[in-house]
Amino acid sequence: MNILTANLLFSTLAFWIAAKLYLLPRLGELKPATMLLPILLLHSFRHLGLMFLAPGATYAGIPAEFAYPAAFGDLLAALLAIAAIPAVARNMRGARLMVWLFSVEGTLDLLVAIALATYYAASTFMGPAYWIPAFWVPALLVTHYIAFLVLLKYWR
Repeated sequence: MNILTANLLFSTLAFWIAAKLYLLPRLGELKPATMLLPILLLHSFRHLGLMFLAPGATYAGIPAEFAYPAAFGDLLAALLAIAAIPAVARNMRGARLMVWLFSVEGTLDLLVAIALATYYAASTFMGPAYWIPAFWVPALLVTHYIAFLVLLKYWR
């Protein structure tokens, strides 16, 4: 196991423990928007995934087969999150569908990025952008899980 994989797993565990202690016990008490708006706001920063295309943020030689799908998948997730925020905040018709679209695309993007990073050994080229998969991706994975719980169990 490489160090990035260990960082990703341990960070995901830490975010899961925090969610289990502080968020999951309260899901039934809170309105869907109360849980989803902070998640959508967090994911609106996924434009930072464009760092994978920025010289200096990564080392020369980062595999394009990883960098481009990861960067643009994150950008799409950020745009979908931003688009869903006013719909959720105003409880507009279609808000639930927008959150579903965001959650499915955002989760698939993360899973594909993890697979591509592993397959193309991108971790050796991450450079300063290393914090994205080591810290940011675990937080995003756990919050996607929470969003799916809200969609499936608590938003009727």
